[in-house]
Amino acid sequence: MEFNNYISESCVIEDNAVFLSGENSFILDDANFSEFSKAVYKKFEIEYPKFFKMDNLSKLAFLSAELLLKEVVQSNEQENDIAVVFANRSSSLDTDVKYQESIASKDNYFPSPAVFVYTLPNICIGEISIKNNLKSENAFFVFEEFPAEFMMHYANNLLESEKAEKVLCGWTELYKENYRAVVYLVEKTSSNSFSKEHNIETIKQLYTNTLWTL
Repeated sequence: MEFNNYISESCVIEDNAVFLSGENSFILDDANFSEFSKAVYKKFEIEYPKFFKMDNLSKLAFLSAELLLKEVVQSNEQENDIAVVFANRSSSLDTDVKYQESIASKDNYFPSPAVFVYTLPNICIGEISIKNNLKSENAFFVFEEFPAEFMMHYANNLLESEKAEKVLCGWTELYKENYRAVVYLVEKTSSNSFSKEHNIETIKQLYTNTLWTL
């Protein structure tokens, strides 16, 4: 069954650059991910002190969601009916490796609990939900490749079954200094002049960061 849902906003973060609905909004040359993520946080005037305690995967997911949702969500005191469906390839491997290193370290008697808390990939969804008061369904999946068809059907089902008013979908892959976030908002109506039909073709164009440049 086909549904007339729409992609209304997107955020792509890769190669030390931020693209909002296809527009290059920020770039920082010659920086590692830690430096870049802090620069994005400062540039877009995000206020969430817990950000600095997050692992890198959560920082990547949080920033991409926050930049997209900044003008979308209502007051943080109000519940926002937005579901979150994310996926990646490496799960929480980047943090898992660091946690294993903390166990093996001869200088530590106990493994780091601050690192351990992020050894599940869906923790990043929790950070996003807390910041924006999202209380709808959420899920994090692990796939070998970007699951365009799966994400389309999952988001459509959430909207048509009225389990959410909007769905925040995303691919947030990070391992060491290799990272990429492709996050987009799906809703039932065409809410702005940039809205595109939510289908396989447009999702793939979004993944290649060409959706709003064609």
